[in-house]
Amino acid sequence: MTNYTKNINNIFYIFVLSHLLFWTLVPSLTNHNLPLDTIEALAWGSNLDWGFNKHPPMSAFFPEVFFQIFGSQDWAYYLLSQIFVIISFYYVFKLSKEILKNDLLSLISVLLLESIYFYNFTTPEFNVNVCQLPFWSLTVYFSWKIYSGKNIKFTDCLLIGFFAAFGFLSKYLFLYLLVSIDLLFFYLIFIKKNKKFDFKYVISLEVFLVVLVPHLIWLNNNDFITLTYGLARTGLEQSSLVDHIKFPLIFIAKQIGILIPFLFLVMLLVKKIKFKINFNNKEQLFLIVINVVPIFLMFLTSVITGSKIRTMWMTPFYLFFGTFFVYFLKTQINIKNLKPFISGFLFLFFISPVIYSYISISKEDKRTDYPGKEIAIKTQYAWDQQFSSTINVVYGNEWNAGNLSYHLKSRPVWEGIVERNKLDQLKDYMCLDNVCVGSK
Repeated sequence: MTNYTKNINNIFYIFVLSHLLFWTLVPSLTNHNLPLDTIEALAWGSNLDWGFNKHPPMSAFFPEVFFQIFGSQDWAYYLLSQIFVIISFYYVFKLSKEILKNDLLSLISVLLLESIYFYNFTTPEFNVNVCQLPFWSLTVYFSWKIYSGKNIKFTDCLLIGFFAAFGFLSKYLFLYLLVSIDLLFFYLIFIKKNKKFDFKYVISLEVFLVVLVPHLIWLNNNDFITLTYGLARTGLEQSSLVDHIKFPLIFIAKQIGILIPFLFLVMLLVKKIKFKINFNNKEQLFLIVINVVPIFLMFLTSVITGSKIRTMWMTPFYLFFGTFFVYFLKTQINIKNLKPFISGFLFLFFISPVIYSYISISKEDKRTDYPGKEIAIKTQYAWDQQFSSTINVVYGNEWNAGNLSYHLKSRPVWEGIVERNKLDQLKDYMCLDNVCVGSK
């Protein structure tokens, strides 16, 4: 490894470490309570299953692992989010180095991601979107290994199956990446174009399905509740003819808005953005498949169904956008413009946590201002006045009951909404504001 490569690698590690520290410390110091989705995940994690009413299980599994290690320390869950982010950054960097074959351009590909607010401002809230990030990057990276290698390795196929399954078990929208890679990439390129099929491809599918089996059984036993919830979030049942035009246009407008800071940084490197596409170029084709096709499929979903695509659903879709733009514009990038690019990057890198801190401190009606600890202390005090038993179960919605599950020292298990028949089975119980705590 040359000194130049070592220097680029060191800069990358300084960057990801700085990102991790900033985005762990800032919310830890400025938020009074964990965000909604994180509390929700912790509520589910207290009663782990192969699925929940809103999502598959992975976004609950990892917070529960951290809870078993760190307990109710808020900073730990901000750290968890950033670990997921920097793992995804690492594999973006690795893939960029293999495709671009230039360490500096590969570093730029990752630095560009800091201009997309999915990878900074929204990351303190560990949720299903953040949970997808490392599995998205890993699935893409090992897909490239299979595509670019002369021989298909059994271990690469095995890993794709695992990472694809973990991504799907984080959020079903992971399927958009899998459809892009599997149906378009492997079928059109390997089978149709090259006229060959290697049965090692099947290994990935077999591993994927085997890992999913417990969740599929859970889905069947629970009336496919997560699918019902996901469809309800799209507003599909209430869609009208105009929605097939309105929502796709809104979707496009939002994506352009999200990318404005990103395009600003790109323009600091090049005078104008001009693409030359060669579909016979395997690097170009791969980058189109993993970047453009999933977004197009999401757009097509909105057009066909008239459904509303929520902005945060697109969180993992832009992970390789830096690599995509740098590859297609590499002949136009002027290294002499690196100084203004670094200035623009540093401005965005520091302004995001500053804005986050300002909003967190100045606004007092956010979920992160909820007095979860104080309510838990009062609940425990009221319980101790009436009972000598330990609170080991809590009923109510994921937010209010989830906060009690998280903050109470006994870590009661969250068991869903309040129902009379459930309370009758308890030895002791107490209800306050549609939330009930009890002892079995």
